[in-house]
Amino acid sequence: MSVPISRFPVPELKDLPEDIRSRIVAVQEKSGFVPNVFLALACRPDEFRAFFAYHDALMEKQGGLTKAEREMIVVATSNANQCQYCVVAHGAILRIRAKNPLIADQVAVNYRKADITPRQKAMLDFAMKVCLDSGSIGDADFEQLRGHGFSDEDIWDIGGISAFFGLSNRMANMMNMRPNDEFYLMGRLPKK
Repeated sequence: MSVPISRFPVPELKDLPEDIRSRIVAVQEKSGFVPNVFLALACRPDEFRAFFAYHDALMEKQGGLTKAEREMIVVATSNANQCQYCVVAHGAILRIRAKNPLIADQVAVNYRKADITPRQKAMLDFAMKVCLDSGSIGDADFEQLRGHGFSDEDIWDIGGISAFFGLSNRMANMMNMRPNDEFYLMGRLPKK
């Protein structure tokens, strides 16, 4: 029995515009499979392009946050938003980028007890405030982060990632997007 990856129709790769098809094939070549998010969002090409342009601008840039820290933000806030897809998929990416098979589960369940630095806990405290209580953000929150060495650019990135994945989490939940089975084991055991 094949379980659907979305409530909505999923287009065939051959039927997609060339730029989207090329991107999906490149991801498949790199990872060995096509993450379901690419196929699920491909049914709306303009939104696919906008989504991944913003995703890449936040998640692939150089800056004061490591790629693993960016993934920590996604995992912690996605858990708060009860997004199974993003916790599972980005948990796999976090394990790989942090080179730590334990970190994703710790961050998803309770980042305050995770084996992370005080700086990273402050980062996640702010990300969670953006996720759950953005109306109460004030100057003291920025001063707290600056005290941990975060620049204003870094603070924007923390907030941007949290906010962007709020949208992503809500879309994934609405679509009933299913995580790929491959994600569950990624980064848990050393490669052979």
